[in-house]
Amino acid sequence: MDVVSDVITVLRTGRPSSNRTSVDVRWHMPFDAYDGAGFHILLRGNCSLLSDFGEPVRLGVGDVVLLPHGSAHRLAGDGTELLCGKYRLDRSRSHPLLVDLPEIIHLPATVGRHPELRAAIDLLGGEVEADRSGRGAVVSGLLDLLLVYMLRAWLEDNPGTGWSAALADPAVAGALHAIHDDPARPWTVPELAALVGQSRATLARRFTALVGQPPMAYLTWWRMTRAARLLRDSDAPLAAIARQVGYESPFAFSHAFKRLFGQSPNQYRLTEVC
Repeated sequence: MDVVSDVITVLRTGRPSSNRTSVDVRWHMPFDAYDGAGFHILLRGNCSLLSDFGEPVRLGVGDVVLLPHGSAHRLAGDGTELLCGKYRLDRSRSHPLLVDLPEIIHLPATVGRHPELRAAIDLLGGEVEADRSGRGAVVSGLLDLLLVYMLRAWLEDNPGTGWSAALADPAVAGALHAIHDDPARPWTVPELAALVGQSRATLARRFTALVGQPPMAYLTWWRMTRAARLLRDSDAPLAAIARQVGYESPFAFSHAFKRLFGQSPNQYRLTEVC
């Protein structure tokens, strides 16, 4: 699985939700801070987003605004139709790809840009207001797709900043994709370096500079993040989870998990389930 999809799959909890709203008069609505991410898409009329993070964002028809940290904000408009949605995310081990995102991401409706995003918006808008069989499953799938497309659009439009730079660097991106494709594999820096055609020292330096931690530290962190989700969302035995994240010994896995989370896997599972 690619990095962006993997991050969303592991960190998202519950089911996303969406609604389509039409208001024909001048209006103003506050949105409280939310433990996840939310979006608004202007389908008709005039609308502005106001927050404590800078100047008001004026939306044109077709514009998308994503709030990846669930920040409190306000919307004001006149004769407006909006498509809105939200995702609940596990912030206890938030991935740096999401942490690096700005509070507000504005994706203007530029002709010819991000056609997959525009197609997903059209499909979601039609399904949200329709009463057809399978609507719930379709809307949920489209919302997941839309989140990927929104993040992809921002990463493509900002290739030189934060994790955008890491995913735009062929060597670092190759190492990241290898780790995410097979986190249980006993990777070493020389093996990753050979895979992406770099020397060990060069890869380690570039990876650390762009990702924020050395390759083996990131591998361990990602393994434990995946393990945390498996502990929370499944009843798989500890030994099976350990093997899925690259540990033959449950004891070694428990030691690594406790070092990062401050509690044993069994304690974590009891806390999260309760």
